[in-house]
Order: sequence, then C-alpha cells, then structure tokens
Amino acid sequence: MVKTTIIARVTDGLPLAASMDDEQVEMELAEYKGQAKTVFRRLTINSEPRCSIESGNYVLHYIIDGSVCYLCICDRSYPRKLAFSYLEELAKEFNTSYGNEVDKPGLRPYAFVKFDTFMQKTKRIYQDTRTQSNLTKLNEDLQDVTRIMTKNMEDLLWRGDSLDRMSHISGELKDSAKMFKDKARHLNLQALYRKYGPPVAIATIIILVIVLRYYYF
Repeated sequence: MVKTTIIARVTDGLPLAASMDDEQVEMELAEYKGQAKTVFRRLTINSEPRCSIESGNYVLHYIIDGSVCYLCICDRSYPRKLAFSYLEELAKEFNTSYGNEVDKPGLRPYAFVKFDTFMQKTKRIYQDTRTQSNLTKLNEDLQDVTRIMTKNMEDLLWRGDSLDRMSHISGELKDSAKMFKDKARHLNLQALYRKYGPPVAIATIIILVIVLRYYYF
C-alpha cells in the first residue's frame, strides 16, 4: 500500500506538500522519510524522470514533472504500476492547481499543505489493489514499468551511485555492448563449426579407418 507521499521542488529540494500521517506511520517511516530528503537533494535537471529506489521493506517511487518531484513510499509488495499511476494523478492535479506558483521566489516549505486533501482522497482509492478500478489499471497498457530505473538506497547513500539519467543510459549501453559481444562470439563459433566442422569430421573418420585397418587387418 501507499504509506506516505512527499512533493518537492527539483532545483533545491524544497518540500512543497506532504501527506499528513498518523503517529504510528511517522515513527515507522522516520528513517525512510529522511532517505526521501536525501533523494530530493540528489535530484538535478539531468536526473532520471522516473525511478524506484528499494530500501528495506519499502520502495521509494518518484516521478519528475516539470520542476516538481512527486515521491511516495510503498510496501515492497505494492504493484509498481499502481504506484506510478497514483503519482501521475497527483502530478496532473498539482500542476493544474499550483503549477504557476511553484517557482516563485521566497516560497516557504510546505506552502501547498492544502493539497493533502487531494492526496488523502487519491491514496484511499489506490489502497486496495483488488478493487475493480485498480485491477483495470493493472491490466491497462500503461507505460512499461519494467523499463523504469531501479536503484538500491544503500548504493545511493554509501557507494556514490547516481540518479543521473546519463549514468543509467551508460549502464544500459554497457549491458547492451556486453550482450552484443557475447552474441558475436557465439555467432563466430557457429561460423567456425560450419566451415571447419565437416572437414574435421571427415578427417577424423579417415584417420580412425586407417588406425583400425593398421591394427586389425
């Protein structure tokens, strides 16, 4: 299920709005909300626009729309399609309501706290994955979530991993190059077998016949 949601400005990580959580959720997610702030600080204009970051029992999903990042923390078992569909609905409504105010100078943290009303209403719709509307969303041909970048929080915090889009593309190109190299090696071996296999087989048979004739006849 969607546990909590935070909206922040990409350029400086300024929190614009957040869902109002009860005390239990606050205590449960304190560490992960701190990690979300770290993610906001790492974001740049070159960051991957959609990403899932695995951390313990939860996954932090985010999308970037314009100059705003929408992030939710969900249970690991919660479907990624629904998580990103939820964020897309928030982005559409937030941009309609406050899009012209986001980049105003002197904006205070959580300036759009009233947006929590819409977040809570939308979160309730997405809580039960078995409802007909959510089952429909899961079966719809939405953007292929398997191609959305997935990161590990530990790598981001301690190993200097990046949310930069180019690093992701570089990784994909490296994987593609390795796959192409392996495929080329396999094709070369097949070509060698086709070219030299029959002569070697014939030569082996001839040698075998000669040896047998020498020893037995």
